[in-house]
Amino acid sequence: MSEVGIHGAPPVPGLPYNGYSQPNYPPVQQGGRPPMFRDPSGGAYSAARQKMLNRRSVRHVELQQGNLVFDVLVPSHIVPKNLELSEEMTKMRYTAATCDPDDFMHSKYSLRPYLYNRTTELFIVMTMYNEDEVLFVRTMNSVIKNIAHLCSRNRSKMWGPEGWKKVVVCVVSDGRSKVNKRTLHVLALMGVYQEGIAKDSVGGKDVTAHIFEYTSSVVVSERGEVSQGACPVQIIFCLKEQNKKKLNSHRWFFNAFGPLIKPNVCVLLDVGTKPTGKSIYELWKCFDKHSNVGGACGEICVETGRGCSLLLTSPLAASQNFEYKMSNILDKPLESVFGYISVLPGAFSAYRYKALQNGPDGKGPLASYFKGETMHGGGANGAGLFERNMYLAEDRILCFEIVTKKREGWILKYVKSAKAATDVPTTVPEFISQRRRWLNGSLFASIHATVFFFRIWTSGQNFFRKIVLQIEFIYNAIQLIFTWTSLANFYLAFFFLVSSATSDSNNDAFHFLSKGAGKDVFEVFLKLYLSLLFVVTVCSLGNRPQGSKWTYVSAIVLFGFCNIITLWCAGYTIYLAVPHTLDGWKNISHLVETNKTFRELVISIAATYGLYLFSSIIHFEPWHMITSFVQYLFLLPSCETYFFVMYAMCNLHDVTWGTKGDNGSAKDLGGAKKVKGDDGKDVMEVELPTQREDVDQLWTAARSSLQHPPPVEKEHRDAATKQADHDRNSRTNVVLAWVGTNIALIVIFTSTAFTNWVNKHVETTADASFNPYLSFLFIALAGLSAVRFTGSVLYLVFRLFGF
Repeated sequence: MSEVGIHGAPPVPGLPYNGYSQPNYPPVQQGGRPPMFRDPSGGAYSAARQKMLNRRSVRHVELQQGNLVFDVLVPSHIVPKNLELSEEMTKMRYTAATCDPDDFMHSKYSLRPYLYNRTTELFIVMTMYNEDEVLFVRTMNSVIKNIAHLCSRNRSKMWGPEGWKKVVVCVVSDGRSKVNKRTLHVLALMGVYQEGIAKDSVGGKDVTAHIFEYTSSVVVSERGEVSQGACPVQIIFCLKEQNKKKLNSHRWFFNAFGPLIKPNVCVLLDVGTKPTGKSIYELWKCFDKHSNVGGACGEICVETGRGCSLLLTSPLAASQNFEYKMSNILDKPLESVFGYISVLPGAFSAYRYKALQNGPDGKGPLASYFKGETMHGGGANGAGLFERNMYLAEDRILCFEIVTKKREGWILKYVKSAKAATDVPTTVPEFISQRRRWLNGSLFASIHATVFFFRIWTSGQNFFRKIVLQIEFIYNAIQLIFTWTSLANFYLAFFFLVSSATSDSNNDAFHFLSKGAGKDVFEVFLKLYLSLLFVVTVCSLGNRPQGSKWTYVSAIVLFGFCNIITLWCAGYTIYLAVPHTLDGWKNISHLVETNKTFRELVISIAATYGLYLFSSIIHFEPWHMITSFVQYLFLLPSCETYFFVMYAMCNLHDVTWGTKGDNGSAKDLGGAKKVKGDDGKDVMEVELPTQREDVDQLWTAARSSLQHPPPVEKEHRDAATKQADHDRNSRTNVVLAWVGTNIALIVIFTSTAFTNWVNKHVETTADASFNPYLSFLFIALAGLSAVRFTGSVLYLVFRLFGF
């Protein structure tokens, strides 16, 4: 077979054709094949693999810049027939990296786009751990559709039919022993992976990552259906030997591959996230249109299933759907107007590669971003508990570092037209574990950003932008205070509203609430509230969510009923305050001016729930108010205040990233030995196949395997890691400070002394049980809501005029 380069040119230097290279499979163990090759299709895949084992032979492969790099022919089934064939479409390139990602370029490794001297506009990374073929195909096929859209833009100066050459897709899998084998089948069908090619050592050096490169022209479904794609896609598959967490995966992407690819814009995706067909283009357009944009994110939506079935069957998913929607309607637009988005979601966001680079002193956004990688093991390099929790939200740290980067003036933008759907936790233990990391990381990262707000004055922004950013940091500081005191604020609202509704002064038609039964009900729920707080605190200090599932679920349900009573009492208090005759409504202005209870409650409720409805309508997205609002209200105390916040605060000492065990190397692939060739030069001795048909049969077997559903496997929980005594003591101190602050507020504002002082010094037109602290909460809530709404409207106005 003749060697051809790109468009029929001679082969690219550094990509020699060494014949067809056979994967070096591990020897078959006595008693059956290794567990990693279990075949749910009935043995066809294993039989094809065994045939390859029997026909392998030893070959000598020349070193490339001292590294093991060789090409293998891809299965004949996926070689495009209607395109001008080139080496990148007929051969897959394998590189066995034996270095740390930071030393990748210095160790003289290379990548195909670099060797082809291509300009990369978009560099897309898909990070995964053990996601199955369904989630992987969902994300990969969405990315392929986005690249096809770029190639279809014939009038674009940047894109067009050859636009795929300006896009590189990088899939990074965290740990060879953890990767889902059916996902590897999908990659094999695309030509980006061939089982057994990888070596676990090269010349006595342990391999840290297996890098496969191929320009694929096919689209694969989760059932193994293979079809021709609309355009080729340059794919790099980096299979890390060890499980070293997501930050390490991003370090391979940014620090190992980035300096060679040198992209303009980097797009971050989690496997399982599904961007719509034009989302990646919409994100890129934001960078192309605004030269000062250092980062941008789109709208993360909840994958609701066919006909929104998930929202109807899972209140937890519906609550998250509402939360995501309101964040995308109110919070993200507000922050985008200011120019600083506190967090660009790692599931779907983009950064300008130039904005991420460190300064000459080695300090900068990427250095700060990857600082957290070494903080969550034993000893944590001397880092304190605060700093380690802060780096649980490394994406927040990255956003802060970009905006405050000295003398560069970068801003962050929200792109509403770039949408992506993602799966959300639907079980309580999974949700609690996720939110524990989010809440702890965001709390401490927010404190860090608030304390170091002065860095915006050296960021290179213009004076007006600095003033605007200063306002945003003040706004964030106020939000931070309310977050810290949320436990007391929710309890006090419950206490005052229910006591107001059951007050002895209520002698109307609903007087039964203040007589006998009403007071008894109030006392029961008040004690229930306090009991739930105690139960959740005790469970959070010692029990894992997986081990106390029903205790946590029961607490969530009871908190939901308490919130329903709170809202009902708020509505009933308003009813008591308004006139009950037609004549009384004629002078409505006098009612608003004189009736403090009516004014504050109505303003507060309108500023919250009315704002949700109105802002959703002006954004033309009101449907979540119908499908998810009730579920959100029911779960509000648990999701926003008591349950998850208490669990997170009580587990500050747990700063793990959820590394799921087995961080070592399997050592089951065999190695490549360095020997002298016939010409006296160093070559690598590897075992390679002799028959081209073997890889075709293995490809066919992989497709057949995907047509059968995988066996159901029981979840095996890893043993809990012991935490240091110092961490537990630090956790205790923070929890005591947090609980003490909230208890102090509760004691002060429910005390008889405070009530008597109010009755003596504060002139009120409402009943005596209506506490002025509740008035303060209502006014503050209305003020913060007004700021959010203003930002949301300004975002729509700016978007309308193209700013």
